[in-house]
Amino acid sequence: MDPILDFKRQVEDNVMALGRDVDAQALSRIWSRETNRNGYTYNFSWLGRPIIQYPQDMVAMQELIWQIKPDLIIETGIAHGGSLIFSASMLAMLDMAEAIELGASIDPKASKRKVLGIDIDIRAHNRAAIEAHPMASRIQMIQGSSIADEVIAQVQDIAAGYSRVLVCLDSMHTHEHVLAELEAYAPLVSLGSYCVVFDTLIEDMPSDLFADRPWGKGDNPKTAVWEYRKTHSEFEVDTDIPHKLLITVAPDGYLKRVS
Repeated sequence: MDPILDFKRQVEDNVMALGRDVDAQALSRIWSRETNRNGYTYNFSWLGRPIIQYPQDMVAMQELIWQIKPDLIIETGIAHGGSLIFSASMLAMLDMAEAIELGASIDPKASKRKVLGIDIDIRAHNRAAIEAHPMASRIQMIQGSSIADEVIAQVQDIAAGYSRVLVCLDSMHTHEHVLAELEAYAPLVSLGSYCVVFDTLIEDMPSDLFADRPWGKGDNPKTAVWEYRKTHSEFEVDTDIPHKLLITVAPDGYLKRVS
């Protein structure tokens, strides 16, 4: 048997077993609950910028980007810019790999690949740090509400020039807002690519973790995903990713476009 295929099948079996392991799933939720009481997701950075993500989800996003090879990554929610830097660095690696394969030179300023970030409030110190970063040439930012008509129109105009699009939603986490983002940006996702909805984990956590926020159980990204999928069969929830990760902020949030 081909050893590469054999290893792939072993991994698939591992993922299936983890998905069936009720105790492992429960322990993962307990771990997430207790570590988030102490701001666990705030502890990490990517190439010098805070990213505010689980390392496990960062690995999953790296796998998706390498698999999909997107030309454009759209992200709602910028915060400190770590996720934009992460995505831009992954696109730089794609360009490097393609240049090596073709025996061509690498000119980051000539690359068409781009990360487009949207945030209602890009704070001056964060904007300055992002614009001074070595990955800045691959990043474009739009300040405004991600669900404002003029912002949606601007994003749609930009996306029209790209063939492989990946979308990440990570801004306001209320049901209404995320559902509006899904309606606006999920249609931009190319076939075989993903719309990743972060922080669906809120639905699985105790309400007291979000006492100072406008979202919580019954009103969060996961409930928005459930609502969206009632009328959008072109997307399927990829359960293999959260089963593989066990620890993720996005259970039910990795949406793959299948038609």
